[in-house]
This record gives sequence, C-alpha cells and structure tokens, in this order.
Amino acid sequence: MNILVSGAGIAGLSTALDLGVRGHQVTVVERAEHLRVNGSPIDVRGDAIGVTAEMGLLDGIRAKRVDMSERTRFVDRDGTVIARVPNEEANDSADDIELPREDLTNILAAALPPNATIRFRESIDALTEDGDGVDVRFTSGGSARFDLVVGADGLHSRVRKLVFGPESDYLRHLGLYVGLTELPAEDFRADDIGKMYNYPGHMAGITGYHDKALGILLFRSEFLDYDYHDLDVQKRIVTDAFAGHDEWEIPRLLTAADADPEFYFDSVSQIHMPTWHRGRVVLVGDAGHCAALLSGRGTSLALTGGLFLAEELERAGGDHTVAFDHYEKRQRPYVEFAQSTVDDGGNLLVPATEEEITARNTRLVSRPGKNAAGQGVSWSR
Repeated sequence: MNILVSGAGIAGLSTALDLGVRGHQVTVVERAEHLRVNGSPIDVRGDAIGVTAEMGLLDGIRAKRVDMSERTRFVDRDGTVIARVPNEEANDSADDIELPREDLTNILAAALPPNATIRFRESIDALTEDGDGVDVRFTSGGSARFDLVVGADGLHSRVRKLVFGPESDYLRHLGLYVGLTELPAEDFRADDIGKMYNYPGHMAGITGYHDKALGILLFRSEFLDYDYHDLDVQKRIVTDAFAGHDEWEIPRLLTAADADPEFYFDSVSQIHMPTWHRGRVVLVGDAGHCAALLSGRGTSLALTGGLFLAEELERAGGDHTVAFDHYEKRQRPYVEFAQSTVDDGGNLLVPATEEEITARNTRLVSRPGKNAAGQGVSWSR
C-alpha cells in the first residue's frame, strides 16, 4: 500500500519503520527542516521494550542509556539539596530505559528501509477521501494520492483537526505549562545538573545528559489561548509566569529561554477521543491519545501503536477497516493506563502551595533508602 505519515517524531518514525519493513511504500512529511531532537531524555517502558527488540533496535537503544533521572533532587532558594525521590517512585521496573530523544530519533531514522522516505519542510494542507483512497494537498502546493493516511503529528495534530474536528473537542488541560531551553553547558557546574527548585505553583530546574544542559520552567495555569507557532509570545508567557522571582537560577534560566531560537513551550495536556480512525485515516501517538509528559509513557505508546497498526494491516491483508479496529482494541488499554497515571507526577513536581511543598519534602526525606532518582517524566513528546 502507498501510505502517508504526517510527522517525523517518535510516533511517525516508528510507524514508518514498522510499515516499511512489511513492504508498504511510506512517505513521511515533516514541517520542520530537520528531525526534531530537542528536549530532555525520554523513557522506553514496559511492553515497548519488547517492541524495540522486535524492531531489532533494543541493543542500540540500551547502548544510549543515560541516568539523568537518577541525579534529580529538590533544592531550596540557595541551591541546597533538601529532598530526593526514592527509586521506587521513579520507574515501572529496573528494565526501563531512559535515553536522549535525539538518540532514539536518530536510531529510528537510520533504520528506515529504502521504501520509507522523509520529506522535510512539508505538511498537509487538505485531505479528500473518496472511498478508494485519499487525495492530499500539501502546503508546498503539490498533491498526491495515498491508500491510507496516518496522523502522527502530535498534540496539535493537523490531521486530527482536518478529519475529526477542532482540538478543543478532545483536549483535556491538566493545569500546567512547560518550557524547555538548551543552556550553555559551560555556564553551569556539574553539580547543578538535576537540581529542581519550587515555589508555589512553579518549578525551575536544570537537567542534562552527556555534554548538554537543559533548563526546565514548569508552572500551574488555567488554559491559555495563544498562537503555539509564535515563539515570541511563548517566551513572554514564561517570563511573565516567573516575574518577580530572582531566587536560585531563575534569572539565568529565563535569559537562556529568551535567547533560544528553538525554545520549546506547550501545555501539559491530554487528548481523549472515542475513536482514532475514520475512513482511511488513522491517528498514532500523541495525535490520537496524548498522555502528557507527566505520565512518562508517551514514547512507549508511540512505539506500541506503530507496531500494532502495522501488524494489524498485515494480518487483515490490507483491509484497513478491520485493521484499524483491531489496532485500536490492542492499543487502548495501554493508553487508558498511561493517561490515568498523571496526577501524582504533577503534585510531586509542582506543588500548588508552600504547605504542599513542605509536605512533599518532608515525605521524601522520611522515606528509607533515599537513592537519587527522579519522577518518570519525559519533558518532551
């Protein structure tokens, strides 16, 4: 089959790989001009570990494993460590793999077969289905016809909007926003890596891996209506959210964010849909069921979803109606579990009041076996 995949993130690349190795002709379109690799390390958990083994990628993924979460600790306004998170609150199991997003992205891209190609600086403008196929008009002005279209284009999916309706119909805001910025590594000591500072409803942190340092700016807020393509607006939102606070490293983090041309900012939200397919169009990953970074499971859902979709198309002999139904029945239990796990993460990382910050720290300090570890959170999708 001739299949179009929208989005070259983890969901799009893994789906393209799973489809490509089964003989489908796959075209991936990505509106950015390069693979998106910014953001902190991500997690491969549970059955997704077996999925990467089936894809032949597990050894390469394990070779890129990092221990960023194991260095996470909470500090006071002067940077003094006051609490750590016990190991049992960090992971599902000892088999969980944390690795840089860029490493997993590059591993998936390098494994694509010749019949799966990526077109950068391209995205979908319109979709028209006639029962036998889907006519696609691209933002570049070109057009093409495909047997199936896979929307793997994230929380703000264009495919979902075109086929299923406005994002607002499916988005569940979790009351948080996150900003990520790359920091000049030479400006921060190794001891700074992993420190997180809270004041009510806010968290500022420094994390890192290899030779990279990243700033995290997380805050509680009602849903904000803004242009998520306007970088200057996003930077102003973050600056305003932390205005008036000069404790610890907040000023330097805000300065770095303001200067970062690839600053990442978005709501911490989930997508809840009654179905992920309509006609010859199907959604995979965050486009269909974003679990939010607090779950630490978005990457794993992207990996299982891509494999399940490809397997079901193969089993159904190309009958997309049967395949899409079976894909959804297999994937939905994973999604429902992941989406149910987010509340504890938000309360741990961003307590709403001073009293809740104190209670969190007291609880963590009183726990036995306080090895350095961090909540199972992936800061980027």
